[in-house]
Amino acid sequence: MPKKRKAIAIILGGGKGTRLYPLTKDRSKPAVPFGGKYRLVDIPISNCINSDLRQIYVLTQFNSASLHTHISNTYVFDTFTRGFVEILAAEQTFSSSSWYQGTADAVRKNLKHFADMDPDYCVVLSGDQLYRMDLNKMLDHHIETGAELTIAAKPISRRECTGLGIIGTDSDGLISQFYEKPSETQDISEFRVNPEYLKKSLNVVPNESNEFLASMGIYVFNWKSMVDMLNNDKDDFGKEIIPMALGQRKLATFLFDGFWEDIGTIKAFYETNLDLANMKPQFNFYDEEMPIYTHRRHLPATKMNFCNISSSLASEGSIITNAYIVNSIIGVRTLIESGASLDGVYCMGAGFYETEEQKEENHRNGIPNVGIGKGTMIRRAIIDQNARIGEGCRIGIDDIPRPEGDFDNYSVHDGIIVIHKGAIIRNGTCL
Repeated sequence: MPKKRKAIAIILGGGKGTRLYPLTKDRSKPAVPFGGKYRLVDIPISNCINSDLRQIYVLTQFNSASLHTHISNTYVFDTFTRGFVEILAAEQTFSSSSWYQGTADAVRKNLKHFADMDPDYCVVLSGDQLYRMDLNKMLDHHIETGAELTIAAKPISRRECTGLGIIGTDSDGLISQFYEKPSETQDISEFRVNPEYLKKSLNVVPNESNEFLASMGIYVFNWKSMVDMLNNDKDDFGKEIIPMALGQRKLATFLFDGFWEDIGTIKAFYETNLDLANMKPQFNFYDEEMPIYTHRRHLPATKMNFCNISSSLASEGSIITNAYIVNSIIGVRTLIESGASLDGVYCMGAGFYETEEQKEENHRNGIPNVGIGKGTMIRRAIIDQNARIGEGCRIGIDDIPRPEGDFDNYSVHDGIIVIHKGAIIRNGTCL
């Protein structure tokens, strides 16, 4: 019988995530709560599990405590599957005393751990993107082309090219050019997608919406080729390793035409979350064939008393009383008191319930309960976990210019108010 192919998955846990600050103040980007009950890292891990890639490494470094806790509490395989989700935190060794310097450097410093699995192929993924993909199809395509490295690529418009790696291919999808993050004004017309390849792969013709191919930061490597390509001091796949390999090795693309979002800014994070509550969201969590997994909390169903709720999601364990909620997402264990109004709000919820004794103690000290108090009105905002918002507050309601920046209990980025994790917003506060 032919040898069964052996593939491992490597998920990059991300850097500081500065563009998602303050959501990344106390957690890494892949650990940011998403969609009411998930974490961003659940997306790539679920894609691996659904693609029967059960030997998964997650490389972490920055603010990683909550990410470690989530992964260790969520992804526990039985002893018969030979599967695992293993965390590899940045470490100092006799041969290296530095932290991860980039995506390629993170993988290089863990090659000795991967080698123990004796893999034939390595699938390298980002830990903070939203998409659903059968990675087995990409692996099959990689093997069929005989490439040493295959890059998942999405057709995009010229307007979307800034901030992404742009790929030029021949009619068979083999990579001939690569440019990392062109500016808005730069002439990249020579990188336009090969019409024959686009027609052959996706049965579509090029137009303004799909005339360029962007790297999705999802790679399949031959194991031996990856070891050779990392035998240097280059730190980043997109900026250094891929350009260096051009013309020296066989590089291929795998076209993906589904929904894909690189959630890199507060605005993108906010809009992507609220879109989940639309009648026809761009990303569908209601897919029984390829579900998205997360931590089982064993919480009761959400209780709604005399509420007016429209185009919204409410996660388990919440109690909502006499509230008006529209175009919003309510996270786990969210308590919303009578008369509250939420419009375009992502409330991440809480990690615990307060006891009656704790609530009484808070009231004596003038501290609101965890959740949203009576009569509070909130619009166009993100409420991070365990925030305490008092009664009669007005957040984002008045159409007045607000300075961008980070303040004591809140931040304003891209015009969106972000209430910090664990923040205390006193009764009657206006932001």
